[in-house]
Amino acid sequence: MRPPLAVLALVTLLSPGLACPSPCSCSPKKNGRLLAECAYRELRDVPQGLSPNVTILTLSANLLGRLGRAALAEAPELQSLWLGYNHISAVEPGTFAVLPHLRNLDLSHNRLAEFPWQDLRNLSALQILKLSHNRLASLPAGALAGLQELRSLWLNDNALTTLASGAFEALPALAQLQLFHNPFNCSCKLAWLRQWAESTSVVLSRAGSTLCAAPARLRGRPVTAMPGALCVPPSAHLTYLSGPGDGLTLTLHCSVAGSPMPEIRWRIRTAGRRLDIDGPTTKAGRPRILAFKNGTVAVSDFGKEDEGTYTCLAVNEVGTREVSVNVALAGSGNPAEELPRDDPQAGHPHPAGSGHGCTKSEEPDAPSMGDKLVIVYHMPREARSGTGAPEFCLGILLL
Repeated sequence: MRPPLAVLALVTLLSPGLACPSPCSCSPKKNGRLLAECAYRELRDVPQGLSPNVTILTLSANLLGRLGRAALAEAPELQSLWLGYNHISAVEPGTFAVLPHLRNLDLSHNRLAEFPWQDLRNLSALQILKLSHNRLASLPAGALAGLQELRSLWLNDNALTTLASGAFEALPALAQLQLFHNPFNCSCKLAWLRQWAESTSVVLSRAGSTLCAAPARLRGRPVTAMPGALCVPPSAHLTYLSGPGDGLTLTLHCSVAGSPMPEIRWRIRTAGRRLDIDGPTTKAGRPRILAFKNGTVAVSDFGKEDEGTYTCLAVNEVGTREVSVNVALAGSGNPAEELPRDDPQAGHPHPAGSGHGCTKSEEPDAPSMGDKLVIVYHMPREARSGTGAPEFCLGILLL
């Protein structure tokens, strides 16, 4: 007796000689797809012996605890992989990278605290990604880059406190996003999400349940309703100060504003030094260059080796603003002669640097300074010739 045609067709799909794993049931689907149904089998590992023709693999509601790199290597044609409602707490990097045709990946209701985000770089066809009901605490910057076909992303019911700025902007096909039931810290690092939600066509499911858990004043408020006035980009205003002291002391003051109040950092670049100062310094650690809490930096015994660019950086959660000044020590009657040769306006000094001794009227008021202001400390001819006590006066060149 000849076998029924349906049986022959199934045998053909399972060829060459790769049987369906014993815990599973396999059946042909439309468009030549082969379904391997392995759900509710109390499996602790991915069953071995999967046919390379399998395009749909259901492993939901089992006891899987870990996915090794080779767990799915037998089924490179997979398009749908359902792993929800297991006990998965670890996925070895590279596990999903061998599935370039994958369109649907469900890892919801597991115990993942980390995810091999780098595997997504090889999943350009992915359309649905379900990571809800896990323990994920972060979504790294660029983790979703390259997922041009991703339409639905489920990240709800995790431990996310913040999200990298622009995390969803590189997803042109995204239509649905679920972020609710995460303990978001609604600091200014998350302010971009409110702005993005207002401008995007993506449906933010249950936006009213996407709430702030911190700070206390915003607890319970929807993330999309964060007050915009709480987050203001930093601004910086740089001025010079002059004062008595042994030798010549360069003193710059940086005034900053923004919300939250920006931190002040300094970047000093000279011919022989690259120095970054991230906060107040101590005299013992850096005796000639001191940075103070109020935004002032002082360089005592300023000499030729200290000439260069001094930059104040104002940094807060919203962004960074920097303002710089170039400082040079003149050693001749015309301070412009010793300015850097790439200065296009070096031949036009301010009258305050004319070199006829230091008088009170020549000391300029503390002006604001921008990226194109050059301060020139000038030693008069009389002081250099030894005819009088060493004096210094301050000249300014505006570029």
